[in-house]
Amino acid sequence: MSVSNGSPRRTRDPERTREHLLQAAFREVYRYGFQSAGIDTILAATNVTKGALYYHFESKDALGYAIIEEIVAKLTRDRWMLPLQRSKDRDPIDSLIGIVRAIPHRPKDVKGGCPLVNLAQEMSQLDEQFRKRLERIFHAWQEGIAMALRRGQSQGTVRRDLVPVETASFLIAMVEGYEVLAKNAQDAKVWNVGIRNIVGWLRSLRPPDNYKRG
Repeated sequence: MSVSNGSPRRTRDPERTREHLLQAAFREVYRYGFQSAGIDTILAATNVTKGALYYHFESKDALGYAIIEEIVAKLTRDRWMLPLQRSKDRDPIDSLIGIVRAIPHRPKDVKGGCPLVNLAQEMSQLDEQFRKRLERIFHAWQEGIAMALRRGQSQGTVRRDLVPVETASFLIAMVEGYEVLAKNAQDAKVWNVGIRNIVGWLRSLRPPDNYKRG
């Protein structure tokens, strides 16, 4: 028989600990880059021991891979793929315009830039496992947009002369390019100009007889 001393017993929650570590590591990497991210800073932010960290992630690289697969990939899915899937009955151009306009552009967002691009620029040339994981995110993003454009072509709301995969790639390049420019300028106005230009380009993807403002 166990006897309680009246104090609450602290129970271990490995999944919660792992999630705290992952989120703290993401914040550190987003702020300083993967190579400069400090394990000690991550531990201090979570009040977790180094042994516990390496129980969940066998190395710093493994922690970085998890950041890509569980956080960065989810950000892209939540911001792009899910809204496109939920709006299958809508004009895909309207959906894409709404997605672009909804991209966060607060000063702190502009300051940090895009987590996906940050890691791609830093790590793709240095670590093949990073590069492959990031490539999968870009590919899924591109294919999600391309599928929406194909659907629009079948519905008559997207120009038939477009190559959906190439058009999707160009949209991603514009979005990420303006995010890099805004980050370098540390000026949300740069991103606002980018939104206007991207939205104008998206409208041009409609057939001439279906062109409308929105």
